[in-house]
Amino acid sequence: MTDVAGAENSASAQRRPGGALSDTVTQGARRLASLGHTTHRPASPLGPIVEGLVGSLLVLFGSLGVGWLVSTSPIARLSWIIPLRTESLGVIICTVALTLGCWVMFRAWLRLGRALDGFGPKTLRTVNLAVVLWSLPQLVTLPIFSRDVFAYLGQGRLVLAGEDPYTTGVSSLDNWFHLGTDILWAESETPYGPLFLWIEAVVMRLTGESPDLAILLFRLACVAGVVLIMVYVPKLAALHGVDGARAQWITVANPLLIISFISSAHNDALMVGFALAGVHAAARGHGVLATLLVVVSIGMKPISMVLLPFIALLWAGPAASWSRRFLYWTWTAGIAAVVLIAVGVVQGYGFGWLAVMAGTGTGSVFWSPLGIADGMVTTVLNSLGIPSYWTLDTLKLIGRLLSVIIVLALMFRGDPRHVVQRMTWAFTALVVLSPIIQPWYLLWLLPLFAVTGIRKDWQFKWVVFTVGFFLAFGASDQLSIWQFLDMDQQMVVLSLAISWACMLWLGLFDRGTRWIVYEGWNLPAVRLELPRRRRESA
Repeated sequence: MTDVAGAENSASAQRRPGGALSDTVTQGARRLASLGHTTHRPASPLGPIVEGLVGSLLVLFGSLGVGWLVSTSPIARLSWIIPLRTESLGVIICTVALTLGCWVMFRAWLRLGRALDGFGPKTLRTVNLAVVLWSLPQLVTLPIFSRDVFAYLGQGRLVLAGEDPYTTGVSSLDNWFHLGTDILWAESETPYGPLFLWIEAVVMRLTGESPDLAILLFRLACVAGVVLIMVYVPKLAALHGVDGARAQWITVANPLLIISFISSAHNDALMVGFALAGVHAAARGHGVLATLLVVVSIGMKPISMVLLPFIALLWAGPAASWSRRFLYWTWTAGIAAVVLIAVGVVQGYGFGWLAVMAGTGTGSVFWSPLGIADGMVTTVLNSLGIPSYWTLDTLKLIGRLLSVIIVLALMFRGDPRHVVQRMTWAFTALVVLSPIIQPWYLLWLLPLFAVTGIRKDWQFKWVVFTVGFFLAFGASDQLSIWQFLDMDQQMVVLSLAISWACMLWLGLFDRGTRWIVYEGWNLPAVRLELPRRRRESA
């Protein structure tokens, strides 16, 4: 009976145009989708939390050999550190440990979300515990993924020396190179806000000739920013009807934030933390406080100035008339201007940071939309023998004008109940239309997207793939290797090879994480049919 039924089904498939091919493709797609349902869900969050701690410790160990260390640091003279930094085997082991540690943290992050699927009020404490445990080792790592923290040291010295960091580079200081500042910063003006200059000066005043202690203090300042993010992400999520624990997990527990804001000690942590505090205050109707908090954020990095018009809209309320909106735009701009003018007068630097901000963005990165467009246009022009030196500057101008138009459109158009979403897209426009998009720029936007709702479909997958891409890039891009070893390019290749292997394993084979590839796309069923033949007329 079974054989007869099978024969009938086969004959039916053959009678349908393209039937056999269609059935084969559909069955293959179903088998692929079914692999996602064989993934492993952790019984409790304890396993992922421990796994993330192990990954963080691996990153710490790896940083000892290939993290950035100033030549005057006593750490460089420790007998057990020397072989990790000066011998080939030590450098290889540390490169492997650093890169693997990043991916172990990445896996733990995904598995923690799987263990807490459904989330809820009680799970927020679990997420916060994971963040704390995973962050602790990063407090004492050598700087990785970036050398910006060493620029903070030089700029703090500039302030103490009575120089203007908005017009003078650190190369004007004695022995500036011995404090680890990247040579690219030698004659560059600081792109940071005026309030952060005071933090830099205070840190250098307290630490004197101890760069390691200065780095620790800068890290602690960034930890304060991370704490602000942890406080206000759940609160903002609650205002938008979003699960605060899930928003916290997406935003703060992901390894890119922990490494970029703590290990690398980027002052972006303070910018984002105060910005979120300001958005929350505005949403609760405390407009003056909100404006002051955002001004502090601007004082860290001026890019957050784009938030001010939307802070005014939140302050005015969703039912505000146009006259009320213009009134609160005026109030917000006035308060911000008075505070920033006062800071400029006290410092003596005026609005030098505005001039620097207007001129930043030299060069481009290959993954930015403008960088991709520049590469394509340049290739075409070069193939035609046409000069292409002007393309990047032109695209930068177009990008800036377009971003301004988008921000203005979002200020004046859109649902008044969705001001935070409009603010988020305005901020996104500034980032995406810039020729330079650093890995940590994602972290400016991620909290705002998370608190307004990131769906479990392609939206979350986009976050995961972006975090993974920047982890792979960061782990290979900023390795400190002595020139006499002549191993820098080999270690970049080694790190990238490990990252590619980890990405393939986690995405395709690992039962604990392959759900991110196999589940939740919500794509229509695949069905292919061959073209139908026209029947020949008798």
